[in-house]
Amino acid sequence: MGTRTTWQTGAAAAAAVATVLLATACTSSQPKPTTSTFTGAAAASGSWAYPNGNLQNTRVAATTISSANVSSLREAWSFHLTGTAAAGVNGVGSFAAAPIVVNGVVYVQDLDANVYAISLATGKLRWEYPVNVPEATGPGPDGVAVAGGVVYGDSSTTVFALNAATGKVIWTDDGLLASGQGSFEIQPQVAGGRVYLASAYGSGPGGGVLLALNASSGKLLWTFNTLTGGQGAGVAALGLGSGGAWETPLVGSDGSVTFGIGNPYQSIGQAIEHPARLLYTDSEVNLDAATGKLRWYYQAVPNDFKDHDMQTSPIAATVGNVPAIIGSGKMGIVYAMNASTGALLWQTPVGAHDGTDDDSALLLEHKFTLKLPYTWEPGPLGGVLTNMAVAGGSVYVATEDVPIKSTTLGSVDGNAALAGEKATGEIEALNLATGAVEWDTKVDTLPVGDTTVANNLVFTTLVTGKLIALNRTTGAIVYQQALPTTTNSPIAIAGNTVLVPAGGPGTKAKGGGNPQLVAYTLP
Repeated sequence: MGTRTTWQTGAAAAAAVATVLLATACTSSQPKPTTSTFTGAAAASGSWAYPNGNLQNTRVAATTISSANVSSLREAWSFHLTGTAAAGVNGVGSFAAAPIVVNGVVYVQDLDANVYAISLATGKLRWEYPVNVPEATGPGPDGVAVAGGVVYGDSSTTVFALNAATGKVIWTDDGLLASGQGSFEIQPQVAGGRVYLASAYGSGPGGGVLLALNASSGKLLWTFNTLTGGQGAGVAALGLGSGGAWETPLVGSDGSVTFGIGNPYQSIGQAIEHPARLLYTDSEVNLDAATGKLRWYYQAVPNDFKDHDMQTSPIAATVGNVPAIIGSGKMGIVYAMNASTGALLWQTPVGAHDGTDDDSALLLEHKFTLKLPYTWEPGPLGGVLTNMAVAGGSVYVATEDVPIKSTTLGSVDGNAALAGEKATGEIEALNLATGAVEWDTKVDTLPVGDTTVANNLVFTTLVTGKLIALNRTTGAIVYQQALPTTTNSPIAIAGNTVLVPAGGPGTKAKGGGNPQLVAYTLP
């Protein structure tokens, strides 16, 4: 794996960087984003310093917003994308990542890898780092991390560090991934002087790859392949790739880093003919943060043929006085694992299940005969698609209830929708100590904005373009706000402000999605 890192220091570096940025800006014909402001709204304030709010990934906001005042939220400003980025990527829209809010500035990346620094108070653009290269695989999320006055991000092939005040390049590296190791689409995490990130969809023998870089220089510190022992005959036959990660990892206080790993792409027929565990797909992988050496893993779905990633950001928690990690994914099961050993503490199915959860493992054990047509739920768009929240002894999780059907053994993600079925979802609260369901609220479309806790509320968004808040005790929906367009992005809640990236997924065929970042504030 050859790296090509470019970085300089001092006055010479500043001059060189300025020249590069001017050249980049001059070659871009993209119109500048615009901002709309609304009278009568308070200036936005607050902080959301990490992709999931904090290093523990709990998605708990430091905010004044609660059930007592949530109805007073008003739109303060909206930041509108323009140009190629506004057209969106592969039907998933223009935004898929959580904003970062540090020192009065909002940092956000679109799915063309462009990075924007926006005034939190006014919504005005401070600087832009143009890339204009659409996401190569999957729906992102992409996104940036901010630490020590530096913005860290990636495009499909390149990792970069920018000065947070000016947007000037500090270092870039476009040689971290070798052929077959997939592409970047992750929102990284930065802690302890290291940048943690991963590729996804690796088609080489090692699948995707997890990486740690020196935050100051971009120097590669270690890598970890997410497939061991080769692709496996079933995966190799299809050639779509395996493993890797695309949600922000968990940096533990015990010197570890934990990634949620994606699925192996294999057809039903290949899973039957060549069953294999395919480690470390569909797993939580806990590594030594300094060396990248494996400490433990927990594989949720061996021999997966359903696209049941274990992709969500792991969360640090305590279960019965035991340090624990909470994880989940598209298999629609929430797992609590011992943070030191990976031993399972409890597991709870969430959302809709049709009794097929164990079929992949049963094929591995030659204990199951699959018959066509074959229907499964959760499907490849179902289960726990977005990140969870943990607060006050509860786990808050949104699920997508979307069954899928396969009529051929060559099917990978299903090839037939079920007639009359509608994509719906649920938001649930689980008891952190036991995994027991505390409440379950049904919604009539897909909840895709992650779950985010604000005092006695839990927020999420609906894909059709709605911000909602639920009472944390009862699950009752107590607030709804129509968004200017559709959305599938995590939100951020900072002080008196809710930031919603509304990227316009699914609207390109209708003439454009009008993608924008919207700020709602309390008076």
